[in-house]
Amino acid sequence: MTGKQRKNLIRIIVAVVLTVLAAIFAPDGWLGLLLYLLPYVVVGADIVFDAVTGIFRGRFLDEKFLMAVATIGAFAIGEYLEAVAVMLFFQVGELFESIAVGKSRRNIMALMNIRPDKASVLRQGEEFEVSPEEVKVGEKIVVRPGERIPLDGMVAEGTSSVDTSALTGESLPADISVGDKVISGTVNLSGVITVEVQSEYSESTVARVLELVQNASSKKARTENFITRFARVYTPCVVAGATLLAVVPPLVFSQDFGEWLHRGLVFLAVSCPCALVISVPLSFFGGIGRASKEGILIKGSGFMESLARTKQVVFDKTGTLTEGRFSVSQIHPVGIAEDELLRLAAFAESSSLHPIARSVVAAYDGEIDTTLITQMQEHSGRGVEALVKGQRIYAGNRDFIEKVAEMPRISATGTVVHVAKENEYLGYITLADSIKPHAKEAVAQLRALGVRKTVMLTGDREDTARRVGEELQIDEVYAQLLPEDKVAAVERMIPECSPLVFVGDGINDAPVLTRSDVGVAMGALGSDVAIEAADVVLMDDKLSKLPRAIDISRRTMAIVRQNIVFALGIKGLVLILGAFGIVGMWAAIFADVGVMILAILNAMRTLAQKSK
Repeated sequence: MTGKQRKNLIRIIVAVVLTVLAAIFAPDGWLGLLLYLLPYVVVGADIVFDAVTGIFRGRFLDEKFLMAVATIGAFAIGEYLEAVAVMLFFQVGELFESIAVGKSRRNIMALMNIRPDKASVLRQGEEFEVSPEEVKVGEKIVVRPGERIPLDGMVAEGTSSVDTSALTGESLPADISVGDKVISGTVNLSGVITVEVQSEYSESTVARVLELVQNASSKKARTENFITRFARVYTPCVVAGATLLAVVPPLVFSQDFGEWLHRGLVFLAVSCPCALVISVPLSFFGGIGRASKEGILIKGSGFMESLARTKQVVFDKTGTLTEGRFSVSQIHPVGIAEDELLRLAAFAESSSLHPIARSVVAAYDGEIDTTLITQMQEHSGRGVEALVKGQRIYAGNRDFIEKVAEMPRISATGTVVHVAKENEYLGYITLADSIKPHAKEAVAQLRALGVRKTVMLTGDREDTARRVGEELQIDEVYAQLLPEDKVAAVERMIPECSPLVFVGDGINDAPVLTRSDVGVAMGALGSDVAIEAADVVLMDDKLSKLPRAIDISRRTMAIVRQNIVFALGIKGLVLILGAFGIVGMWAAIFADVGVMILAILNAMRTLAQKSK
């Protein structure tokens, strides 16, 4: 809880204690009124103050105004306990809502982690460290292994591999050499490179990503709180109705003023929307709590409402539908056993830090005796060679192996590591980013829930994206997209089918997570930025939790609608009967407190929702 939430909780506890003491010891008359006013001021002074100041700020007759008028009206007709209790319950509901909405909502500026702090620029043959904003187009910068590329440009010298996952979502590092373009925000993995800058920092890829997040936040469609919308019509109507009921009959028909004033106050007491202002947030809170118990963090009632109505879900690929890391999928030996091919490849790759090399080593179950390996050499962007027990072993891409051994024609797709010994070709190993275990089931469950369309957006290659899309039966697949391309795609889709849900996990997904109606982040492996930009977080990283989140949201919305219809129906009936003098304050108390209690009990059903 935040400091403000803890302070409100203490106020509520103090007010409850004072109310109990007043109920036990308060005498009739002014002393009893003062004893009840004390807890009322403790818990409700800020509501009354906000109601008054809201009038002068243009927020005339909002729900806080009605709460203030209704509870003051309850005091006026002598229902002190009810007035305090209503304000207490209202504050409890506000506290619950505050906790639910504010949970894990930290600063989106964590995205600045991808912003490079410095650039090593070459000027007159010397190297200077400057801010990226100070580098001009045409100047050359030096980027060493492990450093983030600060500006967009073209490789002028050197070869290397770069990790582009922060921007494109591509899990496979890209090999670069002279003449290749590089983008800011990516990480240089191996060799030292010199880059000729082609755009200023303000126009660079990383700067555009940061700007997209900020602009997307301002364009985010927010579901307006139901009670606020309802109170804009309901509040002036009931206040006007109570006033007319108390004034018109005595003035026009010479009726007893005291009797009609009493009826007007009964009207106000009945009209207090506490059953709604408490049960509706509690229903959402219960649904959010139920989801939290199942590893689903929903950051507010508005997002739950949108989830319940969604008919279109858009997925990122890497880390969302797939594992986000490579593993050996197939071994194709030529004149050698599979185990021996994998063993030789693992020995050769054992000293490399390249992600593909790490995957090959991880697939080998045996022990690698490093004393048997000598003269290991890594050829950046191509492969490795090493002497293993006196035999020279090569492992790398096709261009690298073709220079040392004659290769057969191979139609393998995806990521391939070829292996050769001396000048003899031994075969190849394919690696793939495997599909998550629950991904196919999750897509099928979404269709069963009535989701009409599923889409995949990815920065990965076209052939890889198509393979994943076909296996998961995704309706539409868009590949080789940068973050701004994903945002543009989502913006085209939203008018066609809103609310739109986007599911992603990486920094590159932050802009589109924020722009979509509901952004869903994979929590366990996802980046902190994506989690903060998202509206829903799947904390255990299981995609099967997404259809469960939609199911919980729909059940919660059903309970919310039940409470609204029930509360308004009972209150409307008692309002009419009270206006004609058929029922009095006891009926008003039932229509207020009784309906509130029943609505709260119904709202608590959201906590007990079970999976189908």
